[in-house]
Amino acid sequence: MHPVNRADDPASQVVVEIGGRAGGDAHTVFCALRTAYTSDREADDEPQGSADGRTTVWTATFDVSEVHERPAPARLGAAVTATVQGGYAAVESLRSTLASAFAVRVVGTAAGDQEKEVQLELESHA
Repeated sequence: MHPVNRADDPASQVVVEIGGRAGGDAHTVFCALRTAYTSDREADDEPQGSADGRTTVWTATFDVSEVHERPAPARLGAAVTATVQGGYAAVESLRSTLASAFAVRVVGTAAGDQEKEVQLELESHA
C-alpha cells in the first residue's frame, strides 16, 4: 500500500472516522475500504480499544480516485457509526463502496460549498 498524498488530488480524499469501543469492528471497516482504495493506514495498523473501555475514535484517509476491487460482505460485532468527510463525489463513491460490504444507512449530513460530511450507520448485511 502507498500512503495517501493529499497534494496529489485533494478532491479524491475522504477522511473516515469510526467511533466506539470495538477496535475490531473499526478494523473490519478499514480493511473493507482498503480492499477498494489506497489508504494512509497500513493493513497491520489494527485499531485498539481503550484499556478502560471508553469510546475511542479511529481515523483513516482514503484516496477514492481509483477502485481496486469491491469489498466482499463483512461481519461486524455491532452497528458502527462512521463519519466521512470530503468532496461530494468522493464521499458518494466511498458510501457506495461501503454498501458492497455492509448495510449502510445515512443518519446525518452537513454540506459546504465543496465538501460534505456524512454520518453513516454500518451493520452486517442480513
